[in-house]
Amino acid sequence: MSEELTILMVTAASIGFFHTITGPDHYLPFIVMAKARNWSRAKTTWITIACGVGHVGSSVVLGLVGIALGIGVSRLELIEAHRGDLAAWGLIAFGLVYAAWGFRRAYRNKPHTHLHHHLDGHDHEHEHTHQKDHTHVHEQERVSITPWVLFTIFVLGPCEPLIPLLMYPAATESAWAVVYVGVVFGVVTISTMLGMVILATTGLQFLPWRKLNRFSHALAGSSIFLCGLAIAFLGL
Repeated sequence: MSEELTILMVTAASIGFFHTITGPDHYLPFIVMAKARNWSRAKTTWITIACGVGHVGSSVVLGLVGIALGIGVSRLELIEAHRGDLAAWGLIAFGLVYAAWGFRRAYRNKPHTHLHHHLDGHDHEHEHTHQKDHTHVHEQERVSITPWVLFTIFVLGPCEPLIPLLMYPAATESAWAVVYVGVVFGVVTISTMLGMVILATTGLQFLPWRKLNRFSHALAGSSIFLCGLAIAFLGL
């Protein structure tokens, strides 16, 4: 392995790590949805990995097509920018719809009290909701489309730094160099995504969520909506 290729791989790993850490869209959707929908650690892990593979893989495919067809970096970066806009607006739309559903669900599931009279003259009241147990059963029975929505959005989402990283070794090194750089970038990016998700979801378990549980879906949708806005208008 040449010194130049080693430098390229180290650069790919560094950029993959910092690109992921500084982009909350890489991990925030999984953190809030895992909390809201009570995903197990295993389910959260495979959904995050699948979306990460789709996220990196789509840019790899685009880069390889560009290399094969001799398309310039500037044109590929323009395509990536358009894909980034689609992903951002996808997060905005999904977050808005999910938040609206979450607030409606929270309102309908508002706790209330009932007063009970007993023959011995003793009265007592208790607090409950009419929907909690019922909706929980049906949520477990039906197949959720949420992972597929997230996967689609992440496939649309570009890895902007990856295209130049792939194009340079294609022009100066070899086909294997392109593979090495792509694999290093992908592994580091997906590993960082998963590490952030596991770290955050583990930490959330220690916070007092009892009073906010019925708003978990609304908060998840709102977080994703704001994340999409930050990407679309702040360039995060």
